[in-house]
Amino acid sequence: QVQVVESGGGLVQAGGSLRLSCTASGLTFDAYAMGWFRQAPGKEREGVSCISWSGDISYYADSVKGRFTISRDNHRNTLYLQMNSLKPEDTAMYYCAASPRAGGCVITALHTYNYWGQGTQVTVSS
Repeated sequence: QVQVVESGGGLVQAGGSLRLSCTASGLTFDAYAMGWFRQAPGKEREGVSCISWSGDISYYADSVKGRFTISRDNHRNTLYLQMNSLKPEDTAMYYCAASPRAGGCVITALHTYNYWGQGTQVTVSS
C-alpha cells in the first residue's frame, strides 16, 4: 500500500522560512517524478514545483522561482521543499504527489500524479 506523508508546515511570519518534507513508502521512490502542489481556500490546486526521478530536472511556478527549492533524497525516499522569503500569498495547504513519469516532470499536469498525501498547512502572517 502506497503512503505519502507530508510534514513541516506551520505558522511563520512574512519573510521567514519553512522546510517541508514528504516521505513515500510502498513504491519504488526513485522511479517516480515528485511534485509539490498547494491549494488556498476558494482556489484550485496549483503546481508549485516538481523534480524528476533522478533529481537533475526541476521546475518551479513563476510565483515561487528564486524563493523555493525542491530536492529529493532517493536513499531516504524523501522529497523536500525549502521555502524562503515567504509571503502571505503562499498561505495554503501543501501537498506532495508522485508521478510515474519517465524523464522530466510537469507541474501543470496534476492528473499525471497518481499518489497524493493528505497535505500540510502553511500559514504566512503579514
